[in-house]
Amino acid sequence: MAQDRRSEVPTSLAGAVSEEIGAFLAPVDAELERRYPGDPGTRQPVHTVYVPGDVFAADTVRSWGDQALAALDEHAPDAASFSAVLGLSGDLAEAVHARVRAKLEREPVEDLRIDFEDGYGTRPDAEEDAAAARAARLVAQAYATGTAAPWTGIRMKCLEAPVRDRGIRTLDVFLTGLTEAGGLPDGLLLTLPKVTYPQQVTAMVRLLEAFESARGLPPGRIGFEIQIETGQAVLAADGTATVARLIQASEGRASGLHYGTFDYSAALGVSAAHQAPDHPAADHAKAVMQVAAAGTGVRVSDGSTNVLPVGPTEQVHEAWRLHYRLTRRALARAFYQGWDMHPGHLPTRYAAVFAFYREGFRQAADRLARYVARTGGAVMDEPATARALSGYLLRGLHCGALDDAEVAAATGLTTAELEGFASPRRPPRGPGAGPDARR
Repeated sequence: MAQDRRSEVPTSLAGAVSEEIGAFLAPVDAELERRYPGDPGTRQPVHTVYVPGDVFAADTVRSWGDQALAALDEHAPDAASFSAVLGLSGDLAEAVHARVRAKLEREPVEDLRIDFEDGYGTRPDAEEDAAAARAARLVAQAYATGTAAPWTGIRMKCLEAPVRDRGIRTLDVFLTGLTEAGGLPDGLLLTLPKVTYPQQVTAMVRLLEAFESARGLPPGRIGFEIQIETGQAVLAADGTATVARLIQASEGRASGLHYGTFDYSAALGVSAAHQAPDHPAADHAKAVMQVAAAGTGVRVSDGSTNVLPVGPTEQVHEAWRLHYRLTRRALARAFYQGWDMHPGHLPTRYAAVFAFYREGFRQAADRLARYVARTGGAVMDEPATARALSGYLLRGLHCGALDDAEVAAATGLTTAELEGFASPRRPPRGPGAGPDARR
């Protein structure tokens, strides 16, 4: 019947025209699907903690949580004092403070990177070999005992000529140690720093292919992040966006682009006093990264502040306010991950993240519920906005800012339904996707 009614509507084009257009665009359709699969819809850590290879220990994650809790006890022992430092409104103060403390007790670090690059420096080969082997052993033990951060890995030295062999060897020692200790964990993440040319990313792909082949691992098992720390990684000599080429050169293995605040700023001649994540040079680099990564499934991470919350209470409070402001600024600009360099940054990292999601929760849930029910409202939303609203709520759930029950009650949607709205073309989890489960 529907076909009969359709045939009664007058048209001018023959059916063959549509078929010809479809055939003409088929290669474009395939290219769009390959290059722009969309966000994977999996959990993304809210931060990455960098710890030098020689400092990393079996209790690093728990130690960072304990130090963060001690900083709260000393400098902001209750919800009122903590909210006064950060300027949280009264209705948020208790909820954010309670969730921050619970997070620091349960899962203080979401993503841990054991650093064998700048934070580690140049050491004798035997010393770095031993440190990389030790890191693999401790990481394997942590996953076996359930004490590991959800994501863990190393930052190797870059693939520039002076340190290339050392970087490759450290990567080999670490991955070999993990493999022999029981296998690669689901949350494994590797960071390739100081990339300037796509060929360096391709070389990383070939390295990982060789390791997978040597160890009988499935092709594509190991992914990595690309660190953007040079001007050449953002704009090539011909003015094109190198970062887009870096993503393609990863052949689907790249899971993230991480902005390196201080190396990038220094490379552009920014003086030390003005090197910060909110400098105009930083905003430009991250904007290019963000556009290049859009739709590819590769996520962008902001950098860090080097102002540490240490010393007398007044100085700690000042550093907390700065870190909180920078984190909120990044979240508003859709950079949902950043770096934390000190245990004292954890309270304000989670306070900023939790406040961001709890402040916007009711409005986002109401808009999504109205969209699903087609009841309308003060704002007219489209499918793209529904994806953004669902993604917002899921991120809040993943990090612990929101609870399943309150989101379900406010939206009428299950987590699976939220995931369907957020990523309608959600592909299978790729390398480096990490765990989905919240803790």
